[in-house]
This record gives sequence, C-alpha cells and structure tokens, in this order.
Amino acid sequence: MSVCLACEAFGVSETRYQYRAKASAEIELIADLLVKPTHNQRNWGLGLCFLCLRNVRGHKWKQKCVYRIYRQLELSLRIKSRRRLLREQPEPPKGPQGLNEFRSMDFVHDQLADGRSTRRFNVINDFNPEGLCIDVDFSLPSLSVIRSLGQIIEWRGKPMKIRCDYGTE
Repeated sequence: MSVCLACEAFGVSETRYQYRAKASAEIELIADLLVKPTHNQRNWGLGLCFLCLRNVRGHKWKQKCVYRIYRQLELSLRIKSRRRLLREQPEPPKGPQGLNEFRSMDFVHDQLADGRSTRRFNVINDFNPEGLCIDVDFSLPSLSVIRSLGQIIEWRGKPMKIRCDYGTE
C-alpha cells in the first residue's frame, strides 16, 4: 500500500505524516539555559527557572514553550512523600485488680410515656460488674448524690479512683 493511500485510509494528511520536527537553535539555547541553573541549584523547579530566564536574563519566551523543553529534559523535581511519624502504641488501660479499686459513676436521662423526664444515678463497681447504687427520681439534686455516695462509702469503703463520663451533667 502506498503512503498516499494509507494516509487517506487513516484520515491523516500526507504533509503531516512526512513532517519531522527540526531542533532549532532557540530550543537548544533554552535547553542550555535551563540545564545550568538546575545543575547548580538542584531544588529549582520550573517556576524558579522560568523567572530566572524571564526577569534576570531578560528573555521573552512563553512559559508553555519553556515547560515543554523542561519536561523533555526530564528536569522535573520529584515530589517528596511525607514522613510518617512513628508513634508508640499506647498501653491498654489497666483493669481493676481488687474489689474497691475503680468505680464508675453516671447519670442517665429518660422520659416517661406522659412526657415527664426522669433521671437515674448509677454507681458500678468495675472489678465485678455490680450495681452499688441506682437512684431514680424526677430531679436529682447534689445533696441526694452526696448522700448516695456517702452510703456507698459506709457500706463498701472508699475507692481508689472514680470514673465518670464527662457529659452534660
């Protein structure tokens, strides 16, 4: 098959098929001027090289032309990956070893069918999941909470730590 028929079959003009890009002196000049600063300054990217050519050396080339030659010369800076910080695994929380080491305390809010809201004050021993106190009322003032905690201390003794969730209460 002739070149003329092949170009016609693929829809390409014959002049475009036979075109060979010619390296002009201007392209070689741009390449030389790009290689010099990137050889001396290894951290210079396209932006700094273009500004050097434009502002310092006074050349009026367009950035697209400079970018094309910059890419052909493979002067692109590699993108550095972020360094990952190695973090130590946190120790799992120590569980209670004895009966009166940890206690958990929480307030729970609920609503009755007629719309009235109730509050519940719970104190639980963490060593064996045992409910030490469950007070239910329509309102739980601080005096009733203090009274309940005092009764638990009289009955079981003081705990080493009390855990609370930091809710709205």
